[in-house]
Amino acid sequence: MTVSGKHSPAGRGVTAVALTLVTMVSGVAALASCSTGAGDQSTRTFSPRPTPPDTASFSGMPPAPMSSAAASALASASAAASSASAAASAFEASVSAETLRANEAAARELEKVSGGGNAGADVSLRGKPRAETGGLLALIVSITNRTDKKASYAVQVDFTDATGKVVESRIVGAENLEPGELAQPLAISRKPADLNLTPRIAKAQRY
Repeated sequence: MTVSGKHSPAGRGVTAVALTLVTMVSGVAALASCSTGAGDQSTRTFSPRPTPPDTASFSGMPPAPMSSAAASALASASAAASSASAAASAFEASVSAETLRANEAAARELEKVSGGGNAGADVSLRGKPRAETGGLLALIVSITNRTDKKASYAVQVDFTDATGKVVESRIVGAENLEPGELAQPLAISRKPADLNLTPRIAKAQRY
């Protein structure tokens, strides 16, 4: 069978349909490409430039200069008081156990006493050089048995400030003193050395 070189009408129809489909597919692909590109641009994210924190939202406030100075002064005063107390404890550690026992007995005895006691004339105070006490205020309490028989003594020394207020009290004792015998226990303040304190005999009891 011989085939003619000319295309039949049916063949031309098929070719036209095919070309139309190709053109439509290409158009759809182009539109999809454009849509995707636009989508990429619309969904692209950017990292914001870092900004400093908003300090207005902070709940804490910086300390005021005056409050800081007051806190510093209180801390210094507390440290000075602790240092004075520690120094007094170290100084008293050198005192004999017998003297400490006498002081404890004196404290128990003074609990029974109202008023200044019965032995004020037998007791006097004298300051000990601060160079020998590490700067502490220490007093030599001179107790003399002025009776004709053996006696024990209990003495309370008060330390007062410039207004006369008692800020500290110390108790010392001397036991079994013979007639005319002298004892000299120490009354040591535990307050800071820079305080201007005045000592006085508050109670002196012979028993």
